[in-house]
Amino acid sequence: MLGLKKKDLTLLGVVAALVIFAPFILNPFPADSAMAQFNAGYPDLMQRFVIFGIFAIGFNILFGLTGYLSFGHAAFLGVGSYSAVWMFKLLSMNVIPAIILAVIISGLFAMLIGFISLRRSGIYFSILTLAFAQMSFNLAYSVLTPITNGETGLQLTLEDPRVLGETATSSGGIPVTNFFGLEMRATETLNLGGWSFQFNAGYYLCALIMMIAFYISIRIFRSPFGLMLRAVKSNQTRLNYTGLNTRPYTLAAFVISGMYAGLAGGLMASMDPLAGAERMQWTASGEVVLMTILGGAGTLIGPVLGAGFIKYFENIFSKINENVLHQWFHALPDGIETPLVWVAEHFVGSGWHLTLGLLFMLVVTFLPGGLVEGGQRIGRLVRRRGESKKATQSTPAE
Repeated sequence: MLGLKKKDLTLLGVVAALVIFAPFILNPFPADSAMAQFNAGYPDLMQRFVIFGIFAIGFNILFGLTGYLSFGHAAFLGVGSYSAVWMFKLLSMNVIPAIILAVIISGLFAMLIGFISLRRSGIYFSILTLAFAQMSFNLAYSVLTPITNGETGLQLTLEDPRVLGETATSSGGIPVTNFFGLEMRATETLNLGGWSFQFNAGYYLCALIMMIAFYISIRIFRSPFGLMLRAVKSNQTRLNYTGLNTRPYTLAAFVISGMYAGLAGGLMASMDPLAGAERMQWTASGEVVLMTILGGAGTLIGPVLGAGFIKYFENIFSKINENVLHQWFHALPDGIETPLVWVAEHFVGSGWHLTLGLLFMLVVTFLPGGLVEGGQRIGRLVRRRGESKKATQSTPAE
């Protein structure tokens, strides 16, 4: 079915179930409980989960399959965002043309950078991509101000021509992005007892596109093209000695990966029509590297898990401040509460990076294959225990 083997089809089904029921899964605690701080089922965060999942899936096609580590993929994320916002300004507020343009422009930009960068490999390739990303950032921040609006960022205005759409709403405001009339910010809320679940149109559009992107990545991984990329990662020198030119394959992987990043950037602009140079900074490129390694480089679902993990920490743990900690530990004696809060506040709030760094160190040290390897180990342990239990039960008593 869909050209996939049973294992891959099952994996696709699991991912589909997770994204469909995310509003329920990510809101496990009642809205008025103390643990509601850890709920993540609100539209903005769910959109980030799937958008950065797309970004990481694309990066994994390059890094996970070929072993080429790019430190400049944020450049394509930024180019995609700028392209989408310009489409909103000039054509219409429909997100589909904007997303298509973001993918095309990012692909062309990736082809240019990849053609030059792939002349080198290893650390030299990584440095070249980082240099291109930083040049792109500085161009967007200052030199190309008429196109990017500099440090303020590119955003919609009432003066935009917008050929195929209204320039202003009936109330005189700026129109909102839509999918053939369905507004991306449209949200329905379902209240069940103390729980509140939000269903957002923008999230489900992003989730649908992520599922398509995930399906394409599976087909790439299982295709002869994907096998060739694995061979490049295994021993590119040996392939070159056979007379095979590997550059077209690596360039194709680089362009596809850049188009995924552009797609993510276009979706970011579609959910919030604003594009800024900060999306091209080297820190954004480093973030997608962390997502991929943390989830499991070279695996299918690993980058998605890594993206969700990091974005959860960034948006949930960073909001836990001293007041929240005092509410949690208020039942303890002052002599214990105060030092406990003092220690805990260094790992949450503005110090959430410390917690993420420690977790990343533990994963890299004990789970080189990322979160996917951890899940596989747990699965094997459960199966062994089940088999042991069945063997014990089937042994006849003496």
